[in-house]
Amino acid sequence: MTLQKGQQIIKTRDDPDPVLLQRSDEPSDPHKTQVEACSTCTWAKVGEPFGPEKLRSRIEPWLTALVQSEHLALLIGSGLTHAVHYMATSASAPGMETVSFSVRNEEISSDAKRSADAAGRQNGNIEDQIRAANELLRGLEIIAATKPANASEHKEVVALKEDIKKVLEGFAEAILKAEWNLASAPAHKREQAFNYLVSFLMSFASRSGTRERLQLFTTNYDRYIEAGADAAGLRLIDRFVGTLAPVFRASRLDVDLHYNPPGIRGEPRYLEGVVRFTKLHGSLDWVDCGGAIRRIGLPFGATNLAPFLSAPGLGGADALRLMIYPNAAKDRETASHPYVELFRDFAAAICRPNSVLVTYGYSFGDEHINRVIEDMLTIPSAHLVVISHGDPLGRIMRTYERLGRHAQTTLLIGDHLGDLKTLVGHYLPKPAIDRTTFRMAELLKARWGAGQTVNDGADQAPASEGEPAP
Repeated sequence: MTLQKGQQIIKTRDDPDPVLLQRSDEPSDPHKTQVEACSTCTWAKVGEPFGPEKLRSRIEPWLTALVQSEHLALLIGSGLTHAVHYMATSASAPGMETVSFSVRNEEISSDAKRSADAAGRQNGNIEDQIRAANELLRGLEIIAATKPANASEHKEVVALKEDIKKVLEGFAEAILKAEWNLASAPAHKREQAFNYLVSFLMSFASRSGTRERLQLFTTNYDRYIEAGADAAGLRLIDRFVGTLAPVFRASRLDVDLHYNPPGIRGEPRYLEGVVRFTKLHGSLDWVDCGGAIRRIGLPFGATNLAPFLSAPGLGGADALRLMIYPNAAKDRETASHPYVELFRDFAAAICRPNSVLVTYGYSFGDEHINRVIEDMLTIPSAHLVVISHGDPLGRIMRTYERLGRHAQTTLLIGDHLGDLKTLVGHYLPKPAIDRTTFRMAELLKARWGAGQTVNDGADQAPASEGEPAP
């Protein structure tokens, strides 16, 4: 199913199949939608226009219940970065256009296109090229090891390594440019973008004190999420230990914060506003030096990377040491340090009973991630929520059909349902631990009995404090 202009896909609650909606193109009411004739829908009539209020009654209570599940994970792709960047600058974030290599450019480009085709993408990008170049470099190093010192293979190795270094420098600068654009945007637009980013993160991080932490994963190299967490006052717990130059530890230390509620005896509760954070593909400020992975003090949106890599203690690190490698077949990466630990965390976090994984801005283009999600859905009580601004290459719907776990999947796809402003304003849970709504529902139920319906029957009080609505 390929979405046309204005089309949306929704599948929530008891929908047996995805429902195709068509958004109105009338400037006077662009949020009006209607069910397409080709869809079967039990909660709206085909061709009858309705607004966000009807969709909200379907989506918001459902998501509110899901995010208060026993285990909750959030996987964020590049869609969030592009949404926040566009909101602040009214321009697209720097892309991932291909580059030219001075050594074996034809071979690198050909293999990049092959891998892009295998992943369901039309054209290769800089990630595919870096992956191919790294594999080629390793092959040339093996060949050169048997050749004389003045052989051409040695010269190719040196030239290709320099090419990769320059490409990685340019790639890192493009990521920093996207950060700088956000940090230097007009004050009112920057504040608006951060408000929506904070509200988005808090909608998932606001879990009651009896629930386990939100497990937050991202495939992004930039620090938009970290910036949003700082603005929101969230404490991110990752595998890094230290203060001046934190070091990545393979032995995960579950250091956490708890508190004892007044008058309560027994086990302490989780402190609110704490999130477990994992960057699956590395980060712009991770550097491999001295046999360890360190996080350097790189300011958000710095204009030049070099001064921070030349700091004392980093041993003359350069762009080749940056842990932003979208390279060497990501499957191979996940079998080496530090990626094996990161993907072990991902699998351990989501492949559990009563777990919910929410994806936003992730296009399902990484098969090594998709396989873990597929394993998660073999657990009957697990649930997947896919939220995306679009599906231009059809990878999301192809994955949905291939997985076959339709009853365990929620879909919200389209330029309305997946738009960050609309999502935060209408459909995501309130970005706070909402006791008041539960208490109000209890009071209404006590006064008017079971016949009283509040918010489409979704705001029922939980059975006990901290439990999700039934």
